Amino acid sequence: MLSIFRHILWLLPVVSPPVVAQSLEATDSVSLAHRLENVEVTARRRQAEVIPSQRLDGEQLRGLNSQSVADALRYFAGVQIKDYGGVGGIKTVNIRSMGTNHTGVVYDGVELGNAQNGQVDLGQFSLDNIESISLYNGQKSEILQPARDFGTAGTIYMRTRMPKFACGETFHARMTVRSGSFDLLNPSALVELKLSERVSASLSAEWVSSSGKYKFRYRRVNPAGELAYDTTAVRQNGDINATRLECNLNGALPSGQWHAKVYNYNSERGVPGAIVNNVWRRGERIWDTNSFAQGGFNNTWGRFSALANVKYAFYRTHYVNNDDKQVKIDNLYRQRETYLSVAGEYEILPVWRISSAYDFQWNALDADVYAFARPDRFTHMASVATALAFSRFKAQASVMGSFVHDVLRGQKAPSDKQVLTPAVYLSCNPLRNADWSVRAFVKRSFRMPTFNDLYYADMGNSQLNPERVTQYNVGLLYDHSGRCGALLNAARISVDAYYNRVKDKIVAYPKGQQFRWTMLNLGLVDIRGVDVSALLSLCPVGDLTLTGRVQYTFQRAIDVTDPADNYYRDQIPYIPLHSGSAVVNASWRGINVNYSFIYVGERYNQQENIRYNYTQPWYTSDLSAGYDFSVGRVKMRCLLEVNNLLSQDYDVILNYPMPKRNYRATVTVEI
Repeated sequence: MLSIFRHILWLLPVVSPPVVAQSLEATDSVSLAHRLENVEVTARRRQAEVIPSQRLDGEQLRGLNSQSVADALRYFAGVQIKDYGGVGGIKTVNIRSMGTNHTGVVYDGVELGNAQNGQVDLGQFSLDNIESISLYNGQKSEILQPARDFGTAGTIYMRTRMPKFACGETFHARMTVRSGSFDLLNPSALVELKLSERVSASLSAEWVSSSGKYKFRYRRVNPAGELAYDTTAVRQNGDINATRLECNLNGALPSGQWHAKVYNYNSERGVPGAIVNNVWRRGERIWDTNSFAQGGFNNTWGRFSALANVKYAFYRTHYVNNDDKQVKIDNLYRQRETYLSVAGEYEILPVWRISSAYDFQWNALDADVYAFARPDRFTHMASVATALAFSRFKAQASVMGSFVHDVLRGQKAPSDKQVLTPAVYLSCNPLRNADWSVRAFVKRSFRMPTFNDLYYADMGNSQLNPERVTQYNVGLLYDHSGRCGALLNAARISVDAYYNRVKDKIVAYPKGQQFRWTMLNLGLVDIRGVDVSALLSLCPVGDLTLTGRVQYTFQRAIDVTDPADNYYRDQIPYIPLHSGSAVVNASWRGINVNYSFIYVGERYNQQENIRYNYTQPWYTSDLSAGYDFSVGRVKMRCLLEVNNLLSQDYDVILNYPMPKRNYRATVTVEI
């Protein structure tokens, strides 16, 4: 293993010209600058991507009834969102049933992290300044990227809006005010400045306030099928008061660009908790302060390209539980993270490129909890990759080595972890028609146990092995763009069949007679599925544009850990066999009407697939209508939204009821 590591380090671009870098995601956004305003951009970044991807940007994001990034991700195939309800409810994402911790979330080129529990709350990221959201199964279709990006089973890329100025413009400003049900008040502002011909800056600010009170129906039956509860109540302790501040500085180079960002998110919110045993109120509250600064740079010198990223993050979480019937809790957690990445790519031939990357990451967790372990984690990641690109055939291969060392202050450190994760991707056009392509990949990935998994008092297990995932995927894509003025604007259909196997899955297991729990590597999960997505965009007459998008997912994710278990070969909790979404949009002379539908099939909320654990399907219909117009040089947009149009009663997570029919009104002014 050490010999392999030395060879990888020898290939790193440490002797390359001095660079500071930005993720290639920024380069992608620049190359698409002239396409972002068009609705037909869906998931089409370049013909025949080697790696399956889905994408939302421009008008598509504006048309969806979505307030946060998590809301928008519901329209991607193969994605499950855990939503605990309301404006301030925690929202996490799971791709293809592999678990939230196997999903990377990259924000402007640098991955977000949470070493404490591995969860990234996507509800904290607004769509007001997001330019595009991309989802890749496996990894991104580029070999010039940070080593860390090669390590996840699936990755979400979020790209903030890049300032674009016409000739003579030096200033842009946008103000948005959103109000609606649950006492929602959500103003936001964006200011963009052209500092020079090559440098621009943007400042984004947002405030969200909501009481989180909404009516819901609570109906439960006992194991005998008899009605236990059936009443209507109001959700309590779901309030939120949050601010987001973000400052970006962007610079262009003759053959590259650089970027710097400072981000701060502050929130105070109630934790509404589960509705069980006829208890409606909870005394839990959380104060979050998430701050980070990051910067990057990429550039090209002839055949050589390089990028680098640097980041420092500080996360502070204050948790209080004042429930009278529970033990009083008042804990403060502090996380720190330092991240550095350098990568280089060399073009050997016009059809053959190689790359290498090295990342270093340091995480630390501290808490005012008695006998807390106070862990530090040092992670070294190194990767090598290669890519071939012929006219009708493309291939990529990579291998990443991860070397993790934990140090416990005042305690003996556990053993180090060393993992190699290879991947191979293929794509070809079997017909001379470039609209058709076939793709396949196989990849191994892993996720380290979190600090909570390893060191949580009376529960952690410092000898846990990393969870390992093996992914297989075969897909077919048809992607056609019509000529200008034609009836058919764009047509796209994508079908992917996949098989995932999760080994050494980390589970909580009861031990002893005191009903305590411990973390063990017990799980083995077998996942088979099919993702289907389709897009059709038509221009039947004049300025009228009709666009429809459909997503469908079939997933059979079963527990195959132990044949002696009662739940052996049962579907794992909260994973439906069938799910899907549909979006229809009509646009005519500034008028936009959007209808979206989401369906999630029957699931089970516990490991055993028995009647008592059955959770019924749910579906929602959302409708919005907007009007764009101008008053002189001022652009304005008015938008009305009706969410959960049919006022369905449903739970995404059992005992966390979601809102019934609710409304939002938005006014945007841009100069």
